[in-house]
Amino acid sequence: MDIQDYESLPTSSVAVHMTAGAFAGVMEHCIMYPLDSAKTRMQALIPGPGGGGGVGDVLVKMIRQEGFSRPIRGMGAVVVGAGPAHALYFSCYEFLKNKMMNQRLPSQFNHLVYGAAGCVATVLHDGVMNPAEVVKQRLQMYNSPYKTVTSCMRHVYKTEGLYAFYRSYTTQLAMNVPFQCVHFIAYEFGQSITNPDHSYNPRAHVISGAMAGAIAAATTTPLDVCKTVLNTQQGGVQAQGMVDAFKQVYRFGGIQGYFRGLTARIIYQMPATAICWSTYEFFKYALHSRQDDTHGLDANDGINGIGQSQAISSSSVAASAVAAGATSPRSNSFQGAGLYFNNKTSGPVLLEVTRS
Repeated sequence: MDIQDYESLPTSSVAVHMTAGAFAGVMEHCIMYPLDSAKTRMQALIPGPGGGGGVGDVLVKMIRQEGFSRPIRGMGAVVVGAGPAHALYFSCYEFLKNKMMNQRLPSQFNHLVYGAAGCVATVLHDGVMNPAEVVKQRLQMYNSPYKTVTSCMRHVYKTEGLYAFYRSYTTQLAMNVPFQCVHFIAYEFGQSITNPDHSYNPRAHVISGAMAGAIAAATTTPLDVCKTVLNTQQGGVQAQGMVDAFKQVYRFGGIQGYFRGLTARIIYQMPATAICWSTYEFFKYALHSRQDDTHGLDANDGINGIGQSQAISSSSVAASAVAAGATSPRSNSFQGAGLYFNNKTSGPVLLEVTRS
């Protein structure tokens, strides 16, 4: 598979994008889940004994006070949500990016194309992922009353209704739309520097992904804090919307409250986005290569069949030309699997085989 095939996969390969995206999402969230748990604890307005201090301190306290498996509690919700959410996310991004790039826009608009495609993809992603985020963050909190993902879902639905799963959706979008715009633009910009020929380059994907994640995470941390407040409704803080969440955060922590967990968020996002992009690019490359190999075998079978037909057709045409008293024909050229007949007014019918 050449560079153009890899970088500009056809929109018909939506299954490739969805499969690669699902693997990337699950890998990203599962590998970095303990750091995500620490970030959630650090962003809580009332952290409790399990919060406070740096990332390492929070993780150590969680394990000492609540058991070795506490940092990964609630991971099941992420696995269920991240697969379909990221499948939609990457397939939509690739589809829209290819569509807009095919409009032959000036090159200076490329980064705007990446950002716009990322915005639309985020709307679909968050629609699937938001309920999983609510369940995950409630299980991550200190002294959480929920033991399993299903018990948390049932209790939230019974006591707060379906709205509880989407209470933070507008805040999530307000955070993730600029996050993904910055993320995709930074990633593509990083690729233009570290991987200018846009080939499959694991090192470049990791570096570009980590850089993009760090920049996007740093710029959207205040909204992430508000999202956590809306999702957890913890410690008697009953925020009902994005504006209310902003007020609550300021009341409890002032301006500094909007940057709680900033370090943890950057430390989480850098390897998370690096893992996500490198996993996605790997599966995109591997799956499309396998698809090309399958098509190649089918094409070879077709060429063999066509070759036999060509031999018969060539003999028939040559015999007809000789019978008509024609001059000896010029040598035919074989450049591929396709063939067509071209009638010349000044001579006999010649068989020309060209690339289809």
